[in-house]
Amino acid sequence: MRQGVALAAMAGGALATQPALAAPEEIQVYMDEMDQPGHFGLDTHINYVADGTTTDDYAGAQQALHRLRVTPEFSYGITPYLEAGLYLPLATLDGQGRLDPGGVKTRLKFIAPRRPGQNWWWGANFEIGHVDHKLDINPWNAELKGIVGTRLGKWTLAENANVDFVVSGPVGHSPEVEFDTRVAYAMTKKVSLGIESYNGTGSFAHFGNLHGSDQSIFAVADVDLGRWALNLGVGHGYGTNADTTIVKAIVSLPFERILGRRNAVD
Repeated sequence: MRQGVALAAMAGGALATQPALAAPEEIQVYMDEMDQPGHFGLDTHINYVADGTTTDDYAGAQQALHRLRVTPEFSYGITPYLEAGLYLPLATLDGQGRLDPGGVKTRLKFIAPRRPGQNWWWGANFEIGHVDHKLDINPWNAELKGIVGTRLGKWTLAENANVDFVVSGPVGHSPEVEFDTRVAYAMTKKVSLGIESYNGTGSFAHFGNLHGSDQSIFAVADVDLGRWALNLGVGHGYGTNADTTIVKAIVSLPFERILGRRNAVD
């Protein structure tokens, strides 16, 4: 019995220092986009792990390799500076064709008011959600995200500082820290190309543990299609990230037109 408890504690410690963070439902650097007050938005996040290593992070975990994640993100503008969001469902389609609803997540995003002519922004985003055991050994997790960025001519620079922590679950660990970076250049008024990087830096207890954290880098393109918009990317995982080739897309839909309402932002 004591040996079993010791082994469980050792396994929990390994998971705490190297949590399974690869190929999440949302691969995105947050910027200053906000729904107008009283208006709805819909972004659909689509991520697919095309190549990688089969891993067993814990008993009952769903393999990330050849897994497709499709997550609609509904949003609503509360004020000019505050936006609510709902991810429903956090759906996955695994390599065997099995569909799983996956869970649900909600968020609240704040972007600070700007002075006339100010070309930089700052804000924060808080998320909390419940996921199926197949996606995370801890069912309830949360994230606090700091947001900063600027536009300099045709260049856009943005940085997110994320703190991820367990709200409830069998394997608690020190909050994990990640820095997400976006650098993009506007080729035309409707097309921009750039680089996004997602870099885990360890936990509060082991900050700076780059080699023991998930890392990934993406080449991305943003295309403005009028009432639609696309963010497309192909990325490479390294560090402890077992997913070596990841394809992602974010499809922004004219949700209010689907509902038959006129969107004042159009």
